[in-house]
Amino acid sequence: MKKPVGVITRPAGFAASGASAGIKTTPGVPDVAVLACETGASGAAVFTTNKVCAAPVKVSREHLLKSRGQVRAVVVNSGNANACTGKRGMRDARTMAALTGRLLDVPPESVLVASTGVIGQPLPMDRVETGIRRATETLSRDRKGGRRFARGIMTTDRFPKEAEASFTVSGKRVRLAGVVKGAGMIAPNMATMLAFVTTDARVTPSVLRRLLLRGVARSFNRITVDGHMSTNDTCVALASGASGVRVKSGRSGEKFAQALDEVLLRLALQIVRDGEGAVRVAEVQVKGARTDVEAELAARAIADSPLVKTALFGADPNWGRIVSAAGACGCAFTEEKTSLRIGRHLIYSSGRPRPASKAVMNAMKRERVTFLLDLGIGRGSSVVYTCDIGYDYVRLNAEYHT
Repeated sequence: MKKPVGVITRPAGFAASGASAGIKTTPGVPDVAVLACETGASGAAVFTTNKVCAAPVKVSREHLLKSRGQVRAVVVNSGNANACTGKRGMRDARTMAALTGRLLDVPPESVLVASTGVIGQPLPMDRVETGIRRATETLSRDRKGGRRFARGIMTTDRFPKEAEASFTVSGKRVRLAGVVKGAGMIAPNMATMLAFVTTDARVTPSVLRRLLLRGVARSFNRITVDGHMSTNDTCVALASGASGVRVKSGRSGEKFAQALDEVLLRLALQIVRDGEGAVRVAEVQVKGARTDVEAELAARAIADSPLVKTALFGADPNWGRIVSAAGACGCAFTEEKTSLRIGRHLIYSSGRPRPASKAVMNAMKRERVTFLLDLGIGRGSSVVYTCDIGYDYVRLNAEYHT
């Protein structure tokens, strides 16, 4: 796996760090991280829609409303989700924000909070507070700070996940960078993940939120590992304005939206690739459905099927599992009009299979596989990204408990 390069601090105006506080059982592993905007930032976030919702999500929602989208910092802990922890959990999340605000000399409502890890256990606040102090003391604008942040938010991730993009408007360069953690318990809305995006563009909180919602719908809400939604999902975007480029309608707005979409999708695909033991990623395309909604229904049925996912793990071109998953999902479906391709290779059409050639077998062995199902009924289309499920996923989740 590639080493992290610490891109989260590449846009101007941001500093980051991470520290080991002993929240995780492995000694010396980073488990607290802080991201700070030195002059203040426009902020926007998208959170889990799960009704079982962690304390940091509730507190961050409150703070975004109170601050009207003005954010100075994000504080994160890993190894403990602070979910299903009652009134104590709310106090602890607020304490994290208050301590970070005090150390950075900013209002507590300008600090967002995120947590990830085991559900149902109170935070060891003495350790958390020690970690916050260590992280704020070592905040850095360089890549070292970004690396520490990327490591500090990880749980079962096998590698840090980062992406960046840039564009130019009137000779001025605008940068965007993102980091995400997530590998299992992945399904919308959103995936089990914490994602943080920074940019030095000048964007209002309302515009940033609109574009973030659009980007999340095309990325994090298009992936699945195991069809299980989490309690802590958070995606935060911060815009420092340090580039001097104002994002509005027109050329700058479209360039920014495209760059944001690119960063979010690249991060989302890295989550699927990590997939707690995954060896392959599958892009499930469905077209020819009656509507886009029905196309997405079919794509998700295929992507979430344990039998499809285990066939993917075994590099088995098992067209029967793919077609039958779509046929059972409730969308309009006619066998004789349906066709299926694996990569470029037609493997099923007109209600009958085609011979599985060596080329099809080889296509199934690639790290990224494409399934294209054409229902032949209408113009609806959709895409969902998934991964295989194998031995390592079962082992890891059998051992990971609350």
